[in-house]
Amino acid sequence: MNLLLAFEGVARTGSITAVADELALTQSAVSRQIQALENQLGATLFLREKKRLKLTSAGREYASEIREALSKIAQASLALKATPGAGTLNLAILPTFGTRWLAARLGRFATLHPEVSVHLTTRLQPFDFAGEKLDAAIHFGDTNWPGADHMKLMTETVVPVCSREFRQERAVKAAGDLVRLPLLHLHSRPHAWEHWFEVNGIPASDLTGMVFDQFGAMVQAAIHGVGLALLPEFLIEAEINDGRLVHAVNVPIKSIGAYYLVWPRATSQHLPTLKFRKWLEGELTRKSSTEA
Repeated sequence: MNLLLAFEGVARTGSITAVADELALTQSAVSRQIQALENQLGATLFLREKKRLKLTSAGREYASEIREALSKIAQASLALKATPGAGTLNLAILPTFGTRWLAARLGRFATLHPEVSVHLTTRLQPFDFAGEKLDAAIHFGDTNWPGADHMKLMTETVVPVCSREFRQERAVKAAGDLVRLPLLHLHSRPHAWEHWFEVNGIPASDLTGMVFDQFGAMVQAAIHGVGLALLPEFLIEAEINDGRLVHAVNVPIKSIGAYYLVWPRATSQHLPTLKFRKWLEGELTRKSSTEA
């Protein structure tokens, strides 16, 4: 490890002196470590030109490869130092769900389980447990996840919303009026508007309009009068309450699909995931009792 650190440092800075200061070693000690690494590998990593070191092509490629590994080791060490003996939960979340619902509650999990370090990463596309280092994921859809178990979090009710000025200017009075207006679409739910019109018995085809990759951007577009957005009610409570958004027509429907917590079946006994699942169950019970 010491040899690798010395090599990576010189490859990154181009200076033995700088690395010696960084690692609290002498310059000759750093030079010996690099030579020892070259001897172990049987490869020349640097060209030595008039007291200067220049990476060889093999050295440049090797530095690139080990840098990522050293970074992961450093991150793992930092996480262990922050929460010794506890473990880490690597959780993939949907951006808007994470900021609007989960983030407001994570403080309670941190208070209850300070020993667990939670690392959040956003995913717009379906997660891949085989290809990514994830312990669990929160996603919207169905339950077709091979090799994984799941826990249902909630269904959602969506409702057409817009700015107050948009509704007044377009003289929106009934659900049938919406088919002629500019609609805002979410990339991951391309048929959401068609489903809403179908449920309400309104003929609609070839619907066009602006497409967004996240709910958050679509909310802002609706606030600024760009068009009508079909949004989950629980994600826009603040905007409805303060009047930035209004119901175009108060005709909510249930979305196709639901929110789920999903985890690999092979690691179902991962302790941080178990703690998070139990905590989420409590949060959902709290939510149900509050609504009742």
